Amino acid sequence: MAKGDRAAFQELYRRMSPWLAVRPRRRCGDEQIVAEVMQETYLAVWRAAGGSAVGWLWTIAARRLVDAFRRRAHHAEPPPAAAGQPMAPAAEEEALAATVGGDVGDALRRLAPELRQVLQAMVLDGLSVRETSVLLGVPEGTVKTRARRARTEMRRALA
Repeated sequence: MAKGDRAAFQELYRRMSPWLAVRPRRRCGDEQIVAEVMQETYLAVWRAAGGSAVGWLWTIAARRLVDAFRRRAHHAEPPPAAAGQPMAPAAEEEALAATVGGDVGDALRRLAPELRQVLQAMVLDGLSVRETSVLLGVPEGTVKTRARRARTEMRRALA
């Protein structure tokens, strides 16, 4: 794909788009925004191919989702959350279950959902406090407070 091979790009899209599309849908119930984010993500992938596809794809998609939220924030109400819709398990939850076991995995799973969401956005997705704030629809101070609480609870659970 890095050499401009369209067949390689099509194969990446075929393999990864179902997995990737679930992630923004879990955070945004507006299918138009999700479709725009997916299109912009794959356009960015085509323009700058290289590196590890899975983490790279999600990083691009997460940042495109934050950008979409920012663009829409000036024009309308925030997009509806997708939380009420039946969904497959979050990719973040599957990643945590598969890669974080033992006491750390148990401590993560015991965190309150709002604390775990902040850790997932900032640690797994690599988003900044500001990006996490936009993505979750909470003030930056709330993100910082939740991150601090999550770290404190993790320390306590692992002590």
